[in-house]
Amino acid sequence: MKLKNNNILIGITGSIAAYKAAELIRLLVKEGANLKVIMTPIATNFITQNTIATLSKNTVLIDFFKYDDKSWNNHVELGNWAELFVIAPATANTIAKMACGIADNLLLTTYLSVRCSTMIVPAMDTYMYEHPATQENLKILKQRGHFVLEPDNGPLASGLIGKGRMPEPKTILNFIIDFFKKKELLKNKSFLITTGPTIEFIDPVRVISNLSSGKTGFCLANYLSFFNTKVILISGPVSYKINTPNITHIKVNTTNEMFEECKKYLPNIDIAIFSAAPADFKPSIVFDSKIKKSKLQNVLTLNLEPTIDIISELSKLKKNGQIFIGFALETDNFEENAKEKLKEKNLDALILNKITENFSPLGNDFNQISIITKDCKVFDYPFAHKTEQAKFIIDFIIDNFLI
Repeated sequence: MKLKNNNILIGITGSIAAYKAAELIRLLVKEGANLKVIMTPIATNFITQNTIATLSKNTVLIDFFKYDDKSWNNHVELGNWAELFVIAPATANTIAKMACGIADNLLLTTYLSVRCSTMIVPAMDTYMYEHPATQENLKILKQRGHFVLEPDNGPLASGLIGKGRMPEPKTILNFIIDFFKKKELLKNKSFLITTGPTIEFIDPVRVISNLSSGKTGFCLANYLSFFNTKVILISGPVSYKINTPNITHIKVNTTNEMFEECKKYLPNIDIAIFSAAPADFKPSIVFDSKIKKSKLQNVLTLNLEPTIDIISELSKLKKNGQIFIGFALETDNFEENAKEKLKEKNLDALILNKITENFSPLGNDFNQISIITKDCKVFDYPFAHKTEQAKFIIDFIIDNFLI
């Protein structure tokens, strides 16, 4: 039994897909999980409390108070008990309330009390799922470190055919099993992740930088936070935010500032992922005040000098057992250049990004990566959203360095 003695809290909301929760619960019990179930009052219109209680082998909780003796169903105790909170199905209404912190039923009150990871399984009509409000709410929940299991495409209760179907119970079960396996492997591991660009000042208002958005690093940190893994995230000036207790987010501007923060935290780190794109050059002279265009007689010439090479310098401080994963962004001779960087900088593996005539990953939500190992094996991954690529990268680290 792959989930023996794992405490899983199930939340069921008012969707026609609630009938699938019954099969999910049956499968979880079969795998040895300890289950407690909360249903919203509307969910009982789609599947009965007695059915779920029988399958889960436990009392199903719906209201704040028990009707027999008016004692309190303690949402704080539920939150402390659970190792994983799975809300399946999760309606657009519940997702919106979670994003806003509304607590008008027992399920939502418990959600605000849990200290474990939360997995959200949306199920709704295609138009509801694709609505900007729903997508924004899901984005907020992902930024909190929650995992959102994407809905399937197919026939819906409305008669439409599209995205919004709750995944099959077996799919959800496999993900839950995978979660506990990874959580155990990542237990007590600490990560350092660099992300985004750095900037080098020309004068107080002008800078040298690049088009890196930092999306990949934030996706990596969000994915790791789902397993309650300790992460130090050091980012250049980017617009993304992260709000989970196990992630320490440190903001820097210049390449040297990023290096100093990395050096500070490196001694206590197990795995470092250098996904940032630090500026390679900086002006030799930084002007104290804004350069006035009107006062320039000729073209302004800037003398540039190299910035500190963060990975090369940190590699000199690398301890036995530490894992260094680098990134390379190449415009030509992709694998040849990447393998050279891998060797030069004493990396354990390198993620290769490619700029081609038709595509650039810079600022893009999607990308296609290859991972190159120290012995020059190349693993190509499909074109995918950067949230999916974060999973590819962490799975690669687990399979090659933690098992």
